[in-house]
Amino acid sequence: MEEERDLVVFSDDDGNEFELEVLDYFEYEGQEYAILVDPEPEDEDEDEALEVYIMKVVVNGDMEEFVPAEEDKMDELIKAAEERFACGCDCDDCDDCDCDDCDCEHDCDCEDCKD
Repeated sequence: MEEERDLVVFSDDDGNEFELEVLDYFEYEGQEYAILVDPEPEDEDEDEALEVYIMKVVVNGDMEEFVPAEEDKMDELIKAAEERFACGCDCDDCDDCDCDDCDCEHDCDCEDCKD
């Protein structure tokens, strides 16, 4: 069975629509951010780096709006996103991790990390 993907449609300045897939959400300085990628990269060469986007999530009523993150925070946001994925487990409880096999410095209560 195929896993359900969280796809978001964006429009560029010329009105052209394109989709990005939300890989994950994380919190930084009390604000929610999303990590997004192209759901179907044009070049499937595994040696090519995947283009990753970090966007701020703004809740507007029942809708989530994705807005570009502030450029002056981008280095810190990239570091926070990398720490999010450093653990390697895919549980929802693992925002921060202290696994034996990774370098992050946070505590995690998830069962995947305790194994």
